[in-house]
Amino acid sequence: MDHLPQSDLRLAPDEIDPVLELNVDGASPFLFTSDHYGRAIPRMLGDLGLPESELARHIAWDIGIAGVADRVAHALDGHLIAQRYSRLVIDCNRPPEAVSSIPLISEATTIPGNDGLTQEAKARRRELLFDPYHRRIDAVIDHRLKAGQPTVLVSLHSFTPVYAGIKRPWHIGTLYQHDHTLPPLLLRHLRAEGDLVVGDNEPYAVSDATDYTIPVHGEKRGLMNTGIEIRQDLIAEESGQIAWAERLARIFTEIEATLLTPRASHL
Repeated sequence: MDHLPQSDLRLAPDEIDPVLELNVDGASPFLFTSDHYGRAIPRMLGDLGLPESELARHIAWDIGIAGVADRVAHALDGHLIAQRYSRLVIDCNRPPEAVSSIPLISEATTIPGNDGLTQEAKARRRELLFDPYHRRIDAVIDHRLKAGQPTVLVSLHSFTPVYAGIKRPWHIGTLYQHDHTLPPLLLRHLRAEGDLVVGDNEPYAVSDATDYTIPVHGEKRGLMNTGIEIRQDLIAEESGQIAWAERLARIFTEIEATLLTPRASHL
């Protein structure tokens, strides 16, 4: 792949905006984010030197989570903020200084279009895609807090059922670091379903070094928060997306009722 003047990277007027929002005026206390919702690539970057078979894999986006996120937000009247561009261009759930922010290798796949980038080219990707997404999340949280609207951050993700040849048994996992209110509630409700293998900080755990959305927008802002990871083979098709969205909407409705009881001062 020929190297483009990536410090001049821009989106054409007909390319999609990085940020997707649903239910901007949603009344739910749950604010949903989806860092790996889409797999678009700015036209100027071509295909990053990859075939479509690679760009359709989990390395490029969170397969199935868009359909779940849309439906959960609709069912709960919750505000959803999502990132439409591929994590291979820049990962919007990684600190920009992390090596994995603009990966040269993802799982076992080398990303030719990410090789040899200058600091200016990396900064331009952040300016074009990463910053607008996180500025919008910040602005929404600011507005909600000033308005006295209860706000609970839920970051929605999906994970590949097999990584580096190792099968993962969990159907769903909760991800957290410092919040000890919402994740235990969510774990309890998920395990009460009776038909799920539920991960407690599995298959991933949140940390300041590897994550951005929860540490920055949840923990630093003092919000209750959790990440959710759903196994991709369960939500790759629309039927699975519908079923999981219905399940999560029911569970979050029950959790909201628990949090809003008079003895619960969490919100």
